[in-house]
Amino acid sequence: MPSPALPFLKMHGAGNDYVYIDGFRDAAPADPATLAPRIADRHRGVGGDGLILVLPSSRAQARMRMFNADGSESEMCGNGIRCVAHLVVSRGHAAPGPVTIETGRGVLTVVVERTGPRHSRVTVDMGAPILTAAAIPVLPEPGPGTARPRGEPVVDEATVTLGAPEPWWEVAGLDPLLTAVSMGNPHAIYWCRDVAAVPLETVGPRVERHALFPQRTNVHFVQVLDRGRVRMRTWERGSGITQACGTGASAVCVAGVLGGRTDRRVVAELPGGNLELDWTAAAGVAMTGPAEEVFEGVWFGA
Repeated sequence: MPSPALPFLKMHGAGNDYVYIDGFRDAAPADPATLAPRIADRHRGVGGDGLILVLPSSRAQARMRMFNADGSESEMCGNGIRCVAHLVVSRGHAAPGPVTIETGRGVLTVVVERTGPRHSRVTVDMGAPILTAAAIPVLPEPGPGTARPRGEPVVDEATVTLGAPEPWWEVAGLDPLLTAVSMGNPHAIYWCRDVAAVPLETVGPRVERHALFPQRTNVHFVQVLDRGRVRMRTWERGSGITQACGTGASAVCVAGVLGGRTDRRVVAELPGGNLELDWTAAAGVAMTGPAEEVFEGVWFGA
């Protein structure tokens, strides 16, 4: 018996690409966690960093469920929510302007500015950063002198998470101090002189699954170009190296302010494009960036 056809839309935000299912028009897949690795496969599937379902919501104008390329479900995706907002506006599920989206971190407000038939410039109120170790969550490192209370933030903390020093540390100009921030999902941030010299393909998975992070973590290495501009590379929890990470860029903005390295308004340069971040003292992080359609299709392997 042939598999049912599943219409989809491929979109990306600064190169962070996902397969989107419009649950307003079509029935959502019954088992998205199993579908995600298959449909996101870049050789045998549609290809992408994961799968995102766009669904009706009783709390907002739409609901987003996001699955990584390994099938794990994540609480939030900054680039993904911009594309979700573009989809609901472009397909008439919501009017242009402020749009509310229900996510795993709560209901977020998104402002959609249409810049063409298939793309928009979108600003997301990412909410206030979560900084206490227990809530991120980050456990204390084992060993003497590491009895950090779980209610305290983790800012420029000496850590053995990266392991013993390796030759690339000096080449990259690594500062091996951890700052941890949650934007609804956990992020580990390290600063260095040259992000291109970081062997992200080996270091990323090591940090992601370190026992310090009970829910795993996204991993970012960041180079400060000036107080208003940074360059970053990302290993995303459950997806690996990606072109961009919106929650990660927001976390980097927060970490830069906490460590005194950057201003509250920064531009983050990512391999897939730039994101604009603004963290005011009494509010959440505002993130602005593109949302672009790539193509539509029908998946027959569901």
